[in-house]
Amino acid sequence: MKREIIQTQDGSTTIHLPEWNESYHSKHGAIQEAYHVFIKNGFSLFEGKSISILEIGFGTGLNAFITYLEAKKNTNQTINYVGVEAYPVVLEEALQMNYAKEIDKNEQQVFELMHQSDWEETNSISADFTLTKRKQFFQDIKDSNTFDLIYFDAFGFRVQPELWSEAIFKSMYEALKPNGVLVTYACRTSIKKAMLSAGFSVEKLPGAPGKREMLRATKGVVKN
Repeated sequence: MKREIIQTQDGSTTIHLPEWNESYHSKHGAIQEAYHVFIKNGFSLFEGKSISILEIGFGTGLNAFITYLEAKKNTNQTINYVGVEAYPVVLEEALQMNYAKEIDKNEQQVFELMHQSDWEETNSISADFTLTKRKQFFQDIKDSNTFDLIYFDAFGFRVQPELWSEAIFKSMYEALKPNGVLVTYACRTSIKKAMLSAGFSVEKLPGAPGKREMLRATKGVVKN
């Protein structure tokens, strides 16, 4: 399948698949979407806490990179980050992404390390951040009571509806610890119903620029 590197509206890059008319990130702004969905409405709930994160769709590594940057701001917060990807982005493509240049050019080496690190191994990106990249189909995820937070960043329902099924969300529910949280950019009614059927409590939140709403799902009730 043909792949193109394009610039999104906030100046950051992404990978576009013309055959599907689908991109790895929002054309309205890759970086601003990632911060809005996964940091503001997900990671920020665990400020100062050491947590384990599962990303569904490691892709360009943007979400892992911005999570590393945000975690650096919190003293003594350690992050165990697991990114699952069935079809990894090749290194040459990943290194063409301009995320470090747009966010913090001093961290370019860290972004490169995330992509150069070995798959199927736990890699120390820093003293407080470990990254494990798993080449795996989402349907084969069998983790149980392992993660505090899930970034659900699969390709959209329009092109891969099977990735947004009740069965997938049941495995996500199982993978989370009690009171664990899943966030995604999507807000289709059928997706919300699949999450509810899997056992989640679900709420609609304002979406990133260019998208009206997004979803956040919780396993159990979050205690303040």
